Amino acid sequence: MNFDKILEVALYVVPALVTGLIAFYFFQKFVENEDNRRRFQLMRDNQKHALPLRLQAYERLTLFLERINPSKLLIRVAPLNDNKMDYQNLLIQHIEQEYEHNLTQQIYITDECWTMILTAKNTIIQTIRKTALDETITNSDKLREKVLSSLLESDSASAVAISYLKKEVTQIL
Repeated sequence: MNFDKILEVALYVVPALVTGLIAFYFFQKFVENEDNRRRFQLMRDNQKHALPLRLQAYERLTLFLERINPSKLLIRVAPLNDNKMDYQNLLIQHIEQEYEHNLTQQIYITDECWTMILTAKNTIIQTIRKTALDETITNSDKLREKVLSSLLESDSASAVAISYLKKEVTQIL
């Protein structure tokens, strides 16, 4: 008789347990799906707000690269005197000043892109320094001419970096 009672209780309890486990499993999956949906919605909303900021950063960095392009920099920044070293320092000061104005934009772009921009800036500075060390150059006007003529021989570092920026922007869009 005891066994019959146990069997009777088991016949009621086992289906209830199976139904409870199935309900628990489906409820757990529902909660996971809702969490994923909320995360996706938040990510989509964040991207909606972040995309204009990222594009603005790319625009500002393109402007930075254009402004430090030696062909435009040498036209915009006239020498204050005939001393080539003073002119070299003035050019480098302008490049560094432009860089400092755009330093915060690095948080909106990829590390590779920022490295490319730093490389372009440093390459331009090195080109100016190397050209100024040439002993055949005696004054600031000759320095200007030599830097501009060296640009005709190869692509400027800023043009290469701008090309890289454009590729990244097309990947974003």
